[in-house]
Amino acid sequence: MSPSTQPDSHGQTGSIPDSTARLEALVAALQAQNAEQQSFITALQARIGALERQLGLNSTNSGKPPSSDGLKKEPARARVSSLRERSGKKPGGQKGHAGKTLSRCADPDATVDHFPQTCAGCGGALTGAAVTGHTARQVHDLPEPQPIIVTEHRAHACVCGHCGTETRAAFPEDVTAPVQYGARIAAVAMYLLHLQLLPEKRLAALMADLFGVHLATARIAAMSRTCAARFQGFVAAVRDHVAAAPVKHLDETGFRIGGKTQWLHIASTIWMTFYRTSPKRGSLLDNVTGIVVHDHWKPYYTLKNVLHALCNAHHLRELQALVEIEKEDWACKMQRLLRRACHAANLAREQGVGLSPGLIALIERSYDAILKRSPVASGPSKAPRISP
Repeated sequence: MSPSTQPDSHGQTGSIPDSTARLEALVAALQAQNAEQQSFITALQARIGALERQLGLNSTNSGKPPSSDGLKKEPARARVSSLRERSGKKPGGQKGHAGKTLSRCADPDATVDHFPQTCAGCGGALTGAAVTGHTARQVHDLPEPQPIIVTEHRAHACVCGHCGTETRAAFPEDVTAPVQYGARIAAVAMYLLHLQLLPEKRLAALMADLFGVHLATARIAAMSRTCAARFQGFVAAVRDHVAAAPVKHLDETGFRIGGKTQWLHIASTIWMTFYRTSPKRGSLLDNVTGIVVHDHWKPYYTLKNVLHALCNAHHLRELQALVEIEKEDWACKMQRLLRRACHAANLAREQGVGLSPGLIALIERSYDAILKRSPVASGPSKAPRISP
């Protein structure tokens, strides 16, 4: 029998090299299958993790609006809890706060005198002539509803005694119809509609109930359009001031106008907010300069000749998701650092001074140290630039 063959259990002979080759091929196939399955399992785990994370996101730990929380939202107290650290101060107005306490009026509009009718000792009759003094209490209330004031404008015509020409007086510019509502009614309606955000139907009911003014929703809409046309110059001025401000905040949100999806874009400073609507989410404000603060939405980085600052509130919410869902300890430490850095900057701003270079360096070192503990950090960490 040759060395390359040997009998099997049935007395048959086979080639050892052929068996070895088959075994190696089988092992290679199994290894390839195992690698493919492992890759598939890894992909499934990543997908499951992404879906679980998506289910765990809400308005407190992401940029999602509260309306997206749905009916299974947590109680309001837990859902809207602040991400700020406790200040250690007692609730309520702080020392130096100008309160709004109801106080007595030195010159009341009306006085009502009350006299006792009988003596509390013997039951005898008493009159105003026996008054020895009084104590007073004041009630602040709204005046009784008054009927609508109707003012009739009459444009008279006069005949010239010299040439006989008849000349008629002109009506005031805001009196354009035989019968119309006045400026005060329009002002109250616009205040309730646009500042207090009453729907048109409820606004119409309120005006009828409180003032006896019966406005149709179409009339309210017409008042709004007229008011908007008068404010076009003011709107343009606000837009130019905000665009040129040293620091401004940009954001956008989707909502529906006339049944169609539109985008409400805002640009704001500490004093002014410019609102505009557009059918496109990526329709950004033109001619913007200075520093823009935003939520790191990619299209904002297409703005030219600006510096970018990222919104700390968005960072805190996204870090909160890492704390709640991924259980990342470093995220909690980063939250604490960002809060304290923000508090230091606010305090310095209130005092009219800049942050000290030593404090800036400390914040940046702490930032780098925390980020190095992050499993998602890749490459050398770099703290954001902090202005004094």
